[in-house]
Amino acid sequence: MAMGLSKGHEVTKNVHKLGHSHCHGRLTQHTRFVWDVIREVCGFALYEQYGMELLRVSEDKGALKFIKKRVETHIHAKRKR
Repeated sequence: MAMGLSKGHEVTKNVHKLGHSHCHGRLTQHTRFVWDVIREVCGFALYEQYGMELLRVSEDKGALKFIKKRVETHIHAKRKR
């Protein structure tokens, strides 16, 4: 019966490699390495150190509010936390 989702000649989908525009913002191994080197050389910013101190004493909400004030957006602050 040639009705429904599986009707017709069965073929396999042709898989394409993602184009350059789709890979923008994706974390590569080299980028991760560069970030780690920079972090190791430069250390943390003062507001990051204070945020980590707040997290150490289990002040999660206070740390989020403090970092949010510094980095301007809620999503960026959650990522920093």
